Amino acid sequence: MIVSNLEVVPGKRITKHYGLVQGSSVRAKHVGRDFMAGLKNIFGGELKGYTELLQESREEAYNRMLEMAKSTGANAVLNVRFSTSSVAAGAAELFAYGTAVTLE
Repeated sequence: MIVSNLEVVPGKRITKHYGLVQGSSVRAKHVGRDFMAGLKNIFGGELKGYTELLQESREEAYNRMLEMAKSTGANAVLNVRFSTSSVAAGAAELFAYGTAVTLE
């Protein structure tokens, strides 16, 4: 599966367009991570627990988007984007989306 944030792949031609594919993951904060984040807010530094949480969520959303693309018969997802939003106190959604196509 070719995945690109470009609208086209140089040297390839789009032969079929399947439309929007997407994947999302909603994660809540962990009490232990909140405690460490509170300390980091006092002393400064990277919030590694949150960085890991968002990375895991991003990977899950990305993989769900690819599964949706595969189910349509696509061999590529173009113009891929990520979005993050807060859905509730202490919970965030990571959303991955793009256009499923067949490239020759």
